[in-house]
Amino acid sequence: MSGNVVVYEVDQPEASVRRVHAAPAAPGTTTVPGPRTFCGKDTFAMETASWTPSGDPGSAWYPAQYGDRVCAACEDVVGGG
Repeated sequence: MSGNVVVYEVDQPEASVRRVHAAPAAPGTTTVPGPRTFCGKDTFAMETASWTPSGDPGSAWYPAQYGDRVCAACEDVVGGG
């Protein structure tokens, strides 16, 4: 998932993860998401995950504990795990 950043769509005020998305990295960085996720959502109100994918072939691009909350559209684009 080189050049992509994992971001969390969270429920406020609990700050619990509602959905896990992927976004292309902003130009000149590898840790800051660009303005939109791969599914087209605005990343402004999302939290950037501290978790980083391993990059190994076949490994998931998202943290395993949130596997049931992965955005299907982002998964289709990223094609990870």
